[in-house]
Amino acid sequence: MVEDPGDYYWSSYQCNALGKVSGLLNPHKEYLALGKSTDERLNNYRELFRHHVDEEMITDIREAVNKGIAIGSEGFKEQIERRYHRRVVPGKAGRPRIEG
Repeated sequence: MVEDPGDYYWSSYQCNALGKVSGLLNPHKEYLALGKSTDERLNNYRELFRHHVDEEMITDIREAVNKGIAIGSEGFKEQIERRYHRRVVPGKAGRPRIEG
């Protein structure tokens, strides 16, 4: 990994945060929503990367990705379950118990 996101060659950070022009990227709606002007978007995008993500959050993100579950508040998880009719928390390990 690199210390600064702008140092990673394959990252879009140089374009989205520093204004480097690339024929490979088109601004997406989430990026455009960061500000009305180019300078405002560049600044707000850089701000997204100013804060360090602690190890506990990184562990939670990895677990969610590996298990295919949602990460977020309980309300957010419930909203996702209702909307997509999909379990978003880990199930119990093993086979279901036989009733009877």
